[in-house]
Amino acid sequence: MPSTNPRDYASTPRRQVAFLGLGVMGYPMAGHLALAGHAVTVYNRTTAKSIAWCAEYAGTPAPRHALTPREAAQDADIVFCCVGNDDDLRSVTLGADGAFAGMKAGALLVDHTTASAEVARALYAAAQARGLQFMDAPVSGGQAGAQNGLLTVMCGGDPEAFETAQPVAMAFARAFTLLGASGSGQLAKMVNQICIAGLVQGLAEAVAFGKKAGLDMKQVLDVIGKGAAQSWQLDNRGKTMVDGQFEFGFAVDWMRKDLGLVLEEARRNGSRLPVTALVDQFYADVQAMGGHRWDTSSLIQRLT
Repeated sequence: MPSTNPRDYASTPRRQVAFLGLGVMGYPMAGHLALAGHAVTVYNRTTAKSIAWCAEYAGTPAPRHALTPREAAQDADIVFCCVGNDDDLRSVTLGADGAFAGMKAGALLVDHTTASAEVARALYAAAQARGLQFMDAPVSGGQAGAQNGLLTVMCGGDPEAFETAQPVAMAFARAFTLLGASGSGQLAKMVNQICIAGLVQGLAEAVAFGKKAGLDMKQVLDVIGKGAAQSWQLDNRGKTMVDGQFEFGFAVDWMRKDLGLVLEEARRNGSRLPVTALVDQFYADVQAMGGHRWDTSSLIQRLT
């Protein structure tokens, strides 16, 4: 169950909201919305998970599940979404059973999927044509961030949509920032993933080098973590790398999906990303080793 750390929700209007997609991120995110006092309707491709979510949050205002995205979106002021990829996103928004078909005029869909900027812009246009609002809002912080309500959210869209979503989304976020027009949130998430790819590979090489040199790497990490080498990755994944533990959230398969989006966008805009492209291939090596669901710090497995 998500963290129930006390928050000040007194000034936040209670909303009728929907949440589409109850994966490792969406399940706790929807829970935080319910705990904040919003009436939440959930949809998940596997209905049993929606039923389980409703049972877990039975003590919150009006939790219910729907059998289609369209049904879930009916009467919602804001529809939140967090699914797997571009195709999944299209499947829950478009078509006769998609959310757009059920949303009332002026309602807002906030998409937390890490997807392409291209699909974000296309769905923004489709929403506008229906008299709806759409905002791309991918997140960073991983499973722990979702469970603890401490996600960083990167938003692209109209200021009016942002002002509607921000006070509600702070139920599961520590930062919720508008970065520009439609697609800007997805582009910012790509920047985030480029940074992470290089950092994790550098940390993996450092830990592998230090171990082969005979150093007590946990002690070394404690020391260098107080200097210029400090990073979130070092603080949170350095010692688990040393121990060969790779069960901490964001999986290699998901990172490869994200880096595929990055490299496709780079081909489109002419960016040169030699390190990112190389690390993407390193993750392919990890997949070949059977590490599809290992977390991203498992890059070190190639070096041991």
